[in-house]
Amino acid sequence: MADRKHAPTTAKTLNPAQSPRAMYGAELRFQRIRAGLTQSALGELLFVGTSHIARLESGERRIHPDMAKELDRILDAGGFFTRYMVAARATPFREHFADIPELETVALTIHEWEPSLVPGLLQIPAYTLAVIRGYDPVVSAEVVSKRQAARLARAEIFKNPNLPVYWAVLDEAVIRRPCGGPAVMTAQLRHICDMIRSSRIIVQIVPYSVGTHAGLGGALKLMTFEADNPVVYAPAQESGSLVDDPATVKRCSFTYDLLGAAALPPEASLTLMEAVAEEYEHASQRSGGDVA
Repeated sequence: MADRKHAPTTAKTLNPAQSPRAMYGAELRFQRIRAGLTQSALGELLFVGTSHIARLESGERRIHPDMAKELDRILDAGGFFTRYMVAARATPFREHFADIPELETVALTIHEWEPSLVPGLLQIPAYTLAVIRGYDPVVSAEVVSKRQAARLARAEIFKNPNLPVYWAVLDEAVIRRPCGGPAVMTAQLRHICDMIRSSRIIVQIVPYSVGTHAGLGGALKLMTFEADNPVVYAPAQESGSLVDDPATVKRCSFTYDLLGAAALPPEASLTLMEAVAEEYEHASQRSGGDVA
Protein backbone atom coordinates (compact mmCIF):
# COMPACT_ATOMS: atom_id res chain seq x y z
CA MET A 1 0.00 0.00 0.00
CA ALA A 2 1.42 3.39 -0.99
CA ASP A 3 2.24 5.73 1.90
CA ARG A 4 -0.01 8.80 2.04
CA LYS A 5 1.14 10.09 5.45
CA HIS A 6 4.26 12.04 4.60
CA ALA A 7 3.42 13.81 1.34
CA PRO A 8 5.17 17.17 0.77
CA THR A 9 3.09 20.30 1.28
CA THR A 10 4.96 22.62 -1.05
CA ALA A 11 5.44 22.48 -4.79
CA LYS A 12 7.97 23.88 -7.18
CA THR A 13 6.60 26.90 -9.01
CA LEU A 14 6.09 26.23 -12.72
CA ASN A 15 5.21 28.67 -15.48
CA PRO A 16 1.94 27.51 -17.12
CA ALA A 17 2.69 29.73 -20.12
CA GLN A 18 5.86 27.77 -20.80
CA SER A 19 4.00 24.97 -22.58
CA PRO A 20 0.86 22.85 -22.23
CA ARG A 21 2.99 20.16 -20.62
CA ALA A 22 4.22 22.60 -17.97
CA MET A 23 0.61 23.46 -17.11
CA TYR A 24 -0.47 19.82 -16.89
CA GLY A 25 2.69 19.03 -14.94
CA ALA A 26 1.78 21.73 -12.44
CA GLU A 27 -1.75 20.32 -12.25
CA LEU A 28 -0.37 16.85 -11.64
CA ARG A 29 1.75 18.13 -8.77
CA PHE A 30 -1.26 19.98 -7.31
CA GLN A 31 -3.53 16.93 -7.59
CA ARG A 32 -0.88 14.63 -6.12
CA ILE A 33 -0.33 16.87 -3.09
CA ARG A 34 -4.08 17.29 -2.67
CA ALA A 35 -4.38 13.48 -2.57
CA GLY A 36 -1.64 13.30 0.07
CA LEU A 37 0.79 11.34 -2.07
CA THR A 38 4.53 11.64 -2.40
CA GLN A 39 6.12 11.30 -5.84
CA SER A 40 7.41 7.91 -4.73
CA ALA A 41 3.98 6.76 -3.59
CA LEU A 42 2.32 7.86 -6.82
CA GLY A 43 5.07 6.15 -8.78
CA GLU A 44 4.39 2.90 -6.94
CA LEU A 45 0.71 3.08 -7.83
CA LEU A 46 1.57 3.70 -11.49
CA PHE A 47 4.46 1.19 -11.54
CA VAL A 48 7.02 3.85 -12.54
CA GLY A 49 10.00 5.38 -10.76
CA THR A 50 10.01 8.55 -8.67
CA SER A 51 12.14 10.30 -11.28
CA HIS A 52 9.48 9.59 -13.91
CA ILE A 53 6.84 11.36 -11.81
CA ALA A 54 9.25 14.26 -11.25
CA ARG A 55 9.76 14.66 -15.00
CA LEU A 56 6.03 14.56 -15.64
CA GLU A 57 5.52 17.31 -13.09
CA SER A 58 8.31 19.46 -14.51
CA GLY A 59 6.91 19.11 -18.02
CA GLU A 60 9.94 17.18 -19.30
CA ARG A 61 7.88 14.10 -20.13
CA ARG A 62 4.48 13.62 -21.75
CA ILE A 63 1.63 11.83 -20.05
CA HIS A 64 0.84 8.56 -21.82
CA PRO A 65 -2.86 7.99 -22.65
CA ASP A 66 -3.12 4.94 -20.38
CA MET A 67 -1.39 6.82 -17.58
CA ALA A 68 -3.81 9.76 -17.97
CA LYS A 69 -6.70 7.42 -17.22
CA GLU A 70 -4.93 6.00 -14.19
CA LEU A 71 -4.09 9.49 -12.90
CA ASP A 72 -7.74 10.49 -13.14
CA ARG A 73 -8.70 7.39 -11.19
CA ILE A 74 -5.99 7.47 -8.53
CA LEU A 75 -6.13 11.23 -7.94
CA ASP A 76 -9.90 11.53 -8.41
CA ALA A 77 -9.18 14.34 -10.89
CA GLY A 78 -12.58 14.35 -12.55
CA GLY A 79 -11.25 13.27 -15.94
CA PHE A 80 -8.90 16.27 -16.25
CA PHE A 81 -5.86 14.39 -17.53
CA THR A 82 -7.83 12.28 -20.00
CA ARG A 83 -9.63 15.32 -21.43
CA TYR A 84 -6.59 17.54 -21.88
CA MET A 85 -3.91 14.97 -22.62
CA VAL A 86 -3.97 15.72 -26.37
CA ALA A 87 -2.79 19.30 -25.90
CA ALA A 88 -0.17 18.19 -23.39
CA ARG A 89 1.24 15.78 -25.95
CA ALA A 90 1.46 18.35 -28.76
CA THR A 91 4.44 17.40 -30.93
CA PRO A 92 5.50 17.44 -34.59
CA PHE A 93 6.21 13.71 -34.32
CA ARG A 94 3.75 10.88 -34.76
CA GLU A 95 2.14 9.52 -31.61
CA HIS A 96 4.11 6.28 -31.48
CA PHE A 97 7.40 8.21 -31.73
CA ALA A 98 6.51 11.31 -29.69
CA ASP A 99 8.45 10.37 -26.55
CA ILE A 100 11.69 9.40 -28.31
CA PRO A 101 13.14 12.88 -29.08
CA GLU A 102 12.66 13.92 -25.45
CA LEU A 103 14.29 10.75 -24.15
CA GLU A 104 17.24 11.31 -26.50
CA THR A 105 17.94 14.67 -24.86
CA VAL A 106 18.35 13.11 -21.39
CA ALA A 107 19.91 9.77 -22.34
CA LEU A 108 23.34 8.76 -21.11
CA THR A 109 23.79 6.22 -23.92
CA ILE A 110 22.00 5.54 -27.20
CA HIS A 111 22.62 2.30 -29.04
CA GLU A 112 20.92 1.85 -32.41
CA TRP A 113 20.60 -1.02 -34.85
CA GLU A 114 19.37 0.01 -38.27
CA PRO A 115 19.03 -2.48 -41.15
CA SER A 116 17.60 -0.16 -43.82
CA LEU A 117 18.25 3.58 -43.47
CA VAL A 118 20.69 5.99 -41.88
CA PRO A 119 19.38 6.63 -38.34
CA GLY A 120 17.45 9.88 -38.03
CA LEU A 121 19.99 11.40 -35.63
CA LEU A 122 22.72 11.08 -38.27
CA GLN A 123 20.81 12.23 -41.36
CA ILE A 124 21.74 15.33 -43.36
CA PRO A 125 18.90 17.51 -44.76
CA ALA A 126 19.09 16.17 -48.32
CA TYR A 127 18.97 12.56 -47.13
CA THR A 128 16.06 13.30 -44.81
CA LEU A 129 14.17 14.95 -47.66
CA ALA A 130 14.74 11.92 -49.89
CA VAL A 131 13.48 9.55 -47.17
CA ILE A 132 10.37 11.61 -46.49
CA ARG A 133 9.54 11.94 -50.18
CA GLY A 134 10.18 8.27 -50.80
CA TYR A 135 7.91 7.27 -47.93
CA ASP A 136 5.10 9.71 -48.73
CA PRO A 137 5.48 11.23 -52.24
CA VAL A 138 2.10 13.00 -52.26
CA VAL A 139 2.39 14.87 -48.94
CA SER A 140 2.40 18.68 -49.15
CA ALA A 141 5.59 20.72 -49.18
CA GLU A 142 4.57 22.34 -45.89
CA VAL A 143 4.26 18.99 -44.14
CA VAL A 144 7.55 17.84 -45.65
CA SER A 145 9.26 20.96 -44.32
CA LYS A 146 7.89 20.44 -40.81
CA ARG A 147 8.87 16.78 -40.73
CA GLN A 148 12.33 17.57 -42.04
CA ALA A 149 12.89 20.33 -39.48
CA ALA A 150 11.66 18.15 -36.62
CA ARG A 151 13.97 15.29 -37.57
CA LEU A 152 17.01 17.50 -38.03
CA ALA A 153 16.38 19.28 -34.72
CA ARG A 154 16.98 16.00 -32.92
CA ALA A 155 20.66 16.13 -33.89
CA GLU A 156 21.09 19.11 -31.55
CA ILE A 157 21.99 16.58 -28.85
CA PHE A 158 25.41 16.19 -30.48
CA LYS A 159 26.30 19.77 -29.57
CA ASN A 160 27.10 18.34 -26.15
CA PRO A 161 30.61 16.90 -26.72
CA ASN A 162 30.17 14.13 -24.15
CA LEU A 163 26.58 12.96 -23.81
CA PRO A 164 24.88 10.96 -24.94
CA VAL A 165 27.38 8.28 -25.87
CA TYR A 166 26.09 7.24 -29.29
CA TRP A 167 26.86 3.88 -30.90
CA ALA A 168 25.17 2.66 -34.09
CA VAL A 169 25.41 -0.69 -35.83
CA LEU A 170 24.26 -0.50 -39.45
CA ASP A 171 23.62 -3.15 -42.04
CA GLU A 172 25.74 -2.72 -45.17
CA ALA A 173 22.45 -2.14 -47.02
CA VAL A 174 22.22 1.25 -45.26
CA ILE A 175 25.32 2.60 -46.97
CA ARG A 176 24.63 0.84 -50.29
CA ARG A 177 21.04 2.05 -50.78
CA PRO A 178 21.36 5.32 -52.80
CA CYS A 179 18.71 7.41 -51.05
CA GLY A 180 18.54 10.70 -52.91
CA GLY A 181 21.15 9.61 -55.45
CA PRO A 182 24.97 9.43 -55.51
CA ALA A 183 25.58 13.09 -54.62
CA VAL A 184 23.36 12.94 -51.54
CA MET A 185 24.91 9.66 -50.42
CA THR A 186 28.41 11.08 -50.84
CA ALA A 187 27.58 13.93 -48.49
CA GLN A 188 25.64 11.70 -46.09
CA LEU A 189 28.40 9.13 -45.65
CA ARG A 190 31.07 11.80 -45.29
CA HIS A 191 28.98 13.49 -42.62
CA ILE A 192 28.94 10.24 -40.64
CA CYS A 193 32.66 9.73 -41.21
CA ASP A 194 33.39 13.26 -39.99
CA MET A 195 31.41 12.61 -36.79
CA ILE A 196 33.34 9.38 -36.25
CA ARG A 197 36.71 11.05 -36.83
CA SER A 198 35.77 13.80 -34.38
CA SER A 199 35.27 11.05 -31.77
CA ARG A 200 31.63 12.03 -31.26
CA ILE A 201 30.02 8.74 -32.34
CA ILE A 202 30.86 5.09 -32.91
CA VAL A 203 29.54 3.26 -35.98
CA GLN A 204 29.96 -0.34 -37.07
CA ILE A 205 28.84 -2.00 -40.29
CA VAL A 206 27.49 -5.54 -40.55
CA PRO A 207 28.74 -6.64 -44.00
CA TYR A 208 26.67 -8.62 -46.47
CA SER A 209 29.10 -11.51 -46.04
CA VAL A 210 27.78 -12.18 -42.52
CA GLY A 211 24.53 -13.58 -43.87
CA THR A 212 22.04 -14.48 -41.15
CA HIS A 213 22.42 -12.42 -37.97
CA ALA A 214 20.55 -11.41 -34.80
CA GLY A 215 19.09 -8.21 -36.24
CA LEU A 216 16.86 -9.63 -38.94
CA GLY A 217 13.79 -8.92 -36.81
CA GLY A 218 14.05 -5.18 -37.43
CA ALA A 219 15.50 -1.93 -36.10
CA LEU A 220 15.86 -1.10 -32.43
CA LYS A 221 17.08 1.72 -30.21
CA LEU A 222 18.32 1.21 -26.65
CA MET A 223 18.66 4.12 -24.24
CA THR A 224 19.98 4.35 -20.69
CA PHE A 225 19.51 7.19 -18.20
CA GLU A 226 21.01 8.49 -15.00
CA ALA A 227 17.94 7.96 -12.83
CA ASP A 228 15.42 6.06 -14.98
CA ASN A 229 15.25 2.48 -16.14
CA PRO A 230 16.69 1.71 -19.58
CA VAL A 231 14.21 1.51 -22.45
CA VAL A 232 14.06 -0.01 -25.90
CA TYR A 233 12.18 1.38 -28.88
CA ALA A 234 11.27 -0.92 -31.75
CA PRO A 235 9.82 0.83 -34.81
CA ALA A 236 7.30 -0.80 -37.13
CA GLN A 237 5.25 0.25 -40.14
CA GLU A 238 3.07 3.18 -38.98
CA SER A 239 3.70 2.21 -35.37
CA GLY A 240 6.34 1.49 -32.79
CA SER A 241 6.70 0.31 -29.20
CA LEU A 242 8.60 1.89 -26.31
CA VAL A 243 9.27 -0.69 -23.61
CA ASP A 244 11.02 -0.60 -20.23
CA ASP A 245 10.23 -4.18 -19.24
CA PRO A 246 13.58 -5.49 -17.87
CA ALA A 247 13.33 -8.86 -19.63
CA THR A 248 12.63 -7.22 -23.00
CA VAL A 249 15.41 -4.67 -22.57
CA LYS A 250 17.81 -7.46 -21.59
CA ARG A 251 16.92 -9.52 -24.66
CA CYS A 252 17.28 -6.52 -26.99
CA SER A 253 20.61 -5.63 -25.38
CA PHE A 254 21.78 -9.17 -26.09
CA THR A 255 20.64 -8.79 -29.71
CA TYR A 256 22.61 -5.55 -30.00
CA ASP A 257 25.71 -7.20 -28.51
CA LEU A 258 25.45 -10.04 -31.03
CA LEU A 259 25.21 -7.51 -33.86
CA GLY A 260 28.26 -5.65 -32.61
CA ALA A 261 30.17 -8.92 -32.48
CA ALA A 262 29.14 -9.77 -36.06
CA ALA A 263 29.96 -6.30 -37.40
CA LEU A 264 33.27 -5.01 -38.68
CA PRO A 265 35.40 -3.25 -36.06
CA PRO A 266 34.88 0.54 -35.92
CA GLU A 267 38.06 1.40 -37.86
CA ALA A 268 37.30 -1.12 -40.61
CA SER A 269 33.72 0.16 -40.74
CA LEU A 270 35.00 3.71 -41.20
CA THR A 271 37.29 2.57 -44.01
CA LEU A 272 34.39 0.84 -45.75
CA MET A 273 32.14 3.91 -45.48
CA GLU A 274 34.85 6.18 -46.87
CA ALA A 275 35.39 3.80 -49.78
CA VAL A 276 31.67 3.66 -50.56
CA ALA A 277 31.50 7.47 -50.36
CA GLU A 278 34.23 7.66 -53.01
CA GLU A 279 32.25 5.27 -55.20
CA TYR A 280 29.20 7.51 -54.90
CA GLU A 281 31.27 10.60 -55.65
CA HIS A 282 32.67 9.05 -58.84
CA ALA A 283 29.16 8.01 -59.88
CA SER A 284 27.91 11.54 -59.23
CA GLN A 285 30.70 13.04 -61.33
CA ARG A 286 29.98 10.68 -64.19
CA SER A 287 26.33 11.72 -64.15
CA GLY A 288 27.19 15.41 -63.86
CA GLY A 289 25.70 15.79 -60.37
CA ASP A 290 27.03 18.00 -57.61
CA VAL A 291 27.67 16.72 -54.12
CA ALA A 292 24.96 18.02 -51.79
